[in-house]
Amino acid sequence: MLREMFLSLAITLMTAATVVAAEDCREIQDNSFLIEEAYNQEDGVIQHIQSFQYFKGDSWQYTFTQEWPVPGQTHQLSYTIPVERIKVDGQDDTGIGDVALNYRYQAVLKDNIAFAPRFSLILPTGDREKGLGTGTVGYQVNLPLSIKLSNRVVTHYNLGFTFTPNSKEPGGAKADTLATNYGASVIYLASKNLNLMLEAAGTSEQAVVANGATADENSLFISPGLRYAVDCKVKGMDVFQIVPGIAFPIGIGPSKGDYGVLAYLSFEHSLF
Repeated sequence: MLREMFLSLAITLMTAATVVAAEDCREIQDNSFLIEEAYNQEDGVIQHIQSFQYFKGDSWQYTFTQEWPVPGQTHQLSYTIPVERIKVDGQDDTGIGDVALNYRYQAVLKDNIAFAPRFSLILPTGDREKGLGTGTVGYQVNLPLSIKLSNRVVTHYNLGFTFTPNSKEPGGAKADTLATNYGASVIYLASKNLNLMLEAAGTSEQAVVANGATADENSLFISPGLRYAVDCKVKGMDVFQIVPGIAFPIGIGPSKGDYGVLAYLSFEHSLF
């Protein structure tokens, strides 16, 4: 029943959005919800990003990310703090997960294409014994690519890898693990401020089991959604931008039967 409600609401929102009167379109260079877009922060502009995902089975994850240009758009530093609730084998635990420290380089930024490889350190801040962390430092690389196909259609692509040496399971057994993430999103610029979104994101990762071996775990979701930019002005000048959004992740393939809802909110403003 919940799944049908999510699907119905998603279709209703997407259909309603398509009847918005035609306006001058612009690209909201923000973040897709499940996919990383290849645009660093502009000079002197910082962004605060919040995301909340709720999934079937009463598990959820909240993340807060803050992005800074250093000092301009070529180089960007950011951090991501996750808080999550997991339910495994009848056990229910909530807490801070492993925090990520990120550096991203704007290697390409042209009219129709952007590429910004990212390197991250994953810090062992989550409680390993509760299943909220790996108990060791991890290393992640992601390769986001963004391509503008037309005045109304923009696409984004991701491929990344996470290596965690001596990753530990809750009981203390450890092993090296490797995870791969991949995905793509299509953004339709329905109006000046409204974007319709369709994302697909998957992972293939190794998890440490009690005897110190690893087991493969896979996931794959498609997610229709939308986002809307609210421009806040003072004396006719743009001062900051707020972008709320909503999406409905639906599991397919190895994740068939899983579904949920994702709420998104970003706040972007000038330092000066």
